[in-house]
Amino acid sequence: MKNLGILLSGRGSNFEAIADNVASGKLDANIAAVISNRADAGGIEAARRRGLKALVIPSKGKPREQHDREVVAALLEHRVDLVCLAGYMRLLSPWFVQQFPNRILNIHPALLPAFPGLEAQKQAFDYGVKVSGCTVHFVDADLDHGAILVQKVVPVLDSDDHHTLAARILEQEHIAYSEAIRMVLEGKYRIEGRRVVMKPQER
Repeated sequence: MKNLGILLSGRGSNFEAIADNVASGKLDANIAAVISNRADAGGIEAARRRGLKALVIPSKGKPREQHDREVVAALLEHRVDLVCLAGYMRLLSPWFVQQFPNRILNIHPALLPAFPGLEAQKQAFDYGVKVSGCTVHFVDADLDHGAILVQKVVPVLDSDDHHTLAARILEQEHIAYSEAIRMVLEGKYRIEGRRVVMKPQER
């Protein structure tokens, strides 16, 4: 069984959705460590309530490389196979990404490459798009850039504001992330350039 390492900075609702799917057997994986750069992150409390290994590795006042090395050391110590960013508000250094090539996933609340960065739901709403959604992608050294595994489309309703849109996108995030994790753990894909291509099912 593969070990997941979850990195988060906030309430960790995507982490909780992953943990629920692990607990119910929908995801054949083990959450080996939940790591936050913030002691006050709600997701750390949630991890402790679930009896999971929860670590706070503060980032404030540290050079990025030093903090990344501390986080990577913790991930390696807990034998993490796949790193999942769940609202982790730090850009990983190229060195960090190199330690886990094609083994770091992120979820973004927009249909990349549109609206990267912060407040993506508000960016999309303010732009006037008719559909938005979420994207699960591999992490590379650039922001919100790596090869895409799963996307879910969410229509923008005339009655929406960016808060209601964000809430409906979040529902799809909770579904999409576990789908993408399952794809990676089962290895039923290959990467061709920027494209993640599913391997044909064996009969």
